[in-house]
Amino acid sequence: MLKFSRKQLCIPYAVFLLIFVIAPLLVVIYYAFTNGQGNFTLENFTGFFTDTNTIGTLVYSIFIALVTTVICISIAYPIAYILAVSKLKKKSVLLMLFVMPMWINFTLRITAVKEVLTAIQGNLAFHPFLNTLIGMTYDFLPFMILPLYTTLEKIDTKLLEASADLGASPAKTFFKITLPLSVPGIISGVTMVFLPVMTNYVVLDMMYNSTYIMGSLIGSYFAAYDWNNGSMISIILLIIIFIITLVTNRLNNDESRGAVV
Repeated sequence: MLKFSRKQLCIPYAVFLLIFVIAPLLVVIYYAFTNGQGNFTLENFTGFFTDTNTIGTLVYSIFIALVTTVICISIAYPIAYILAVSKLKKKSVLLMLFVMPMWINFTLRITAVKEVLTAIQGNLAFHPFLNTLIGMTYDFLPFMILPLYTTLEKIDTKLLEASADLGASPAKTFFKITLPLSVPGIISGVTMVFLPVMTNYVVLDMMYNSTYIMGSLIGSYFAAYDWNNGSMISIILLIIIFIITLVTNRLNNDESRGAVV
């Protein structure tokens, strides 16, 4: 029987990272810091922060991602909470109904939403921002429900019973125990919704929203064969996503340590 060491088992993973992660990233970095003649330059970097169009696109991307995230939390938290505390034997089936849209092709889902909104409004061009929020919320809502439900489901019910025995009202028990203990799920949900929304330009295009977000801005540069500026914007967006992920992970770890204490 063949036996493999840990280093040998890591070889396929290392090859995969080298070919599909590191090599493409090096290509993007090369184009980001060079001009059309292949010479090193920082103009692509400085141009991002001096161009009002790119800064405006970044601000709009953050705004629409923030609004979508808030809407998803407002809808997902009550749903996840009701499912977690309910005594229903088939609540796993109900959860699956909310998560099931994730199994369907993304374009097909947005097309279905588009047809429903067209039947209601007649012309989607009249409310592009509202329709974009509806499409984004529908697309990313399951990614908010699932981590919230998983976190709420794991809360020890003895803590809630102890709070009630000590005379705390249901509202006080929720705000003092349930909500703080569900923060890790909130952070995970926010990470899974906020960051992808910033780059998901397909929903904007299908909902006739002519405003650019970061994903569509990057696509426009590459479509115009301006790989240098497109690559630089990709690198800057990658750094922003890395910082946000680092902060959320730090907050998640702090909440976990606080819960243990």
